[in-house]
Amino acid sequence: MRYGIIGGTGVYQPGDLPGATRERVHTPYGEVEVTLGTYEGKEVAFLPRHGSGHSVPPHRVNYRANIWALKQLGVETVLATAAVGSLNRLFRPGDLVVIDDVIDWTKGRPSTFFEQGPVVHIDFSDPYCARVRKGLVETARDLGLRVHHGGVYVCAEGPRFESKAEIALFARLGGDLVGMTSMPEAALAKEAELCYATVCMVTNWAAGMAAKPLSHEEVLEAMRENVADIRRLFFAYIARDKAVRDCACGSAVGGQVPLVGESEA
Repeated sequence: MRYGIIGGTGVYQPGDLPGATRERVHTPYGEVEVTLGTYEGKEVAFLPRHGSGHSVPPHRVNYRANIWALKQLGVETVLATAAVGSLNRLFRPGDLVVIDDVIDWTKGRPSTFFEQGPVVHIDFSDPYCARVRKGLVETARDLGLRVHHGGVYVCAEGPRFESKAEIALFARLGGDLVGMTSMPEAALAKEAELCYATVCMVTNWAAGMAAKPLSHEEVLEAMRENVADIRRLFFAYIARDKAVRDCACGSAVGGQVPLVGESEA
């Protein structure tokens, strides 16, 4: 198993995976249901971040179990989706953004595998794998998709949408997009030494930038219009990827593994 896909809001099914089967993966942090299949001869594991029926809110997602399950299955490259609001007029609803940095505004989510020795401090200067980002952008442009390379994702706690004052603050801090799920997912993927990248789908303008309040239904509707494109992008990337990990992701923690549940991995 080499590739993993984490589907965010609106992306609950893997799409074109012939002969796909569902499997429960047992991890030290809980069970995770994944769909396993192959695409162009390459093994793929898909999991919906919020559950198959969007039943888990962003602050209750079991991020550690999700990432551990993918690592346990032998995944090395993870492609994630995220629905976001835009704080930057250059990033319009309907656009895809391959983000390259993050501001963590979450509050109480378990954010590391290393809760008991050894003490590990990962380098997080490149939260999203540059190798995978480059490949995704090139693939998207070859497919004729409107994509931006680079953007700062502000991860809010949720599940409520942000206030106008919060959005104004995030913009002053340098944020371009706001969502609720990229952290601690990106950090955990780095600790697990996975190549991880997120493609954001801009569904709306953030609070204070639109004429009316936002509803979750509007986000879902905007997502539905982009789901086919994101699946096409991910599978095209997987088909053409050479799986040569010439980045630093595979040695992010020097091969160390967390002590918690080490025997189950």
